[in-house]
Amino acid sequence: MKATEFDAKFDQGEDITEFLDLSHAKRPGHEQKRVNVDFPTWMIEALDREAKRLGVTRQSIIKVWLAERLEQLSS
Repeated sequence: MKATEFDAKFDQGEDITEFLDLSHAKRPGHEQKRVNVDFPTWMIEALDREAKRLGVTRQSIIKVWLAERLEQLSS
């Protein structure tokens, strides 16, 4: 398919996803970077209790809580 045909389909509101290779798609600003953080044992135990109560992983709860806090700070 030529670029002009692709652009025309897009401009007409047609679904163009079948023409895209999304296997390498990335969301800018959402790249992952690994960090190591040391927490006191009591904090890990409290995180694990809350994560279990909510049915999520420790990592998930840490990410959500940090995101919420950072959002509050930017408001």
